[in-house]
Amino acid sequence: MNEPVIWITGASSGIGEACAKKFCQEGYQVIISSRKEAELERVKNTCIHPDRVKILPLDLADQSDFEHTVKQAVSLFGKVDILLHNGGISQRSLIKETDLEVDRKLMEVNFFGTVALTKAILPYFMERKSGHFAVVTSLVGKFASPYRSAYAASKHALHGFFDTLRAEHYQDNIAVTLICPGFIRTQVSVNALTGDGSSLGKMDDAQAKGMSPESCANAIFKAIQKQKEEVLVGGKEIYAVYLKRFFPHIFSKILRKAKVR
Repeated sequence: MNEPVIWITGASSGIGEACAKKFCQEGYQVIISSRKEAELERVKNTCIHPDRVKILPLDLADQSDFEHTVKQAVSLFGKVDILLHNGGISQRSLIKETDLEVDRKLMEVNFFGTVALTKAILPYFMERKSGHFAVVTSLVGKFASPYRSAYAASKHALHGFFDTLRAEHYQDNIAVTLICPGFIRTQVSVNALTGDGSSLGKMDDAQAKGMSPESCANAIFKAIQKQKEEVLVGGKEIYAVYLKRFFPHIFSKILRKAKVR
């Protein structure tokens, strides 16, 4: 019971998988969730201490019984200390070519799924007077980018929601860490939705040249340990946040010319 417990969504690949391995290595007890149970089994078996890892299948698009899912999570190790929201889907399509249902799906999974799970576990954290939400958003949660309209909107929305939660529940000793990755070498662009809802099926050049998931997981671990409010993770692309803030007109000119897919 003295060992901290972290629950990671979107843990079947990429950043989530790397975080599962990192936190397990660091002595945490780890709950891993995603829709792909077979992949979760694979992740568990590649962790250094698989006996410290429990599997809890979860579909962020199906929010009908998250209260029961939270009870299941708590029962696995007797508690949950940290919920690392990492599950979600990306997008690669122009606004004019994107079906409204694709926009809705991105918001449903990335925003409403994350919010619904947060609301389901929040009473538990409040009762304990302890808890930590770590939320993987994106650098496009800080600025927008072509071909990612609804994805950027969903990540912007998460910042608004969790900044508010942090302020409202400070007295309940509930921490919030917003994690904004840039280009990380994962399958996120391969699985990204196009305008008709089909998957892109290929990796972006910038993604392929990006930071490794393991390096990203190390940065996430440090940010959670220090209970940072927000952290930018990636290469030189993180400087775009400061360029947008202090020189927005220059940033807009650069963005119009940039290769973003």
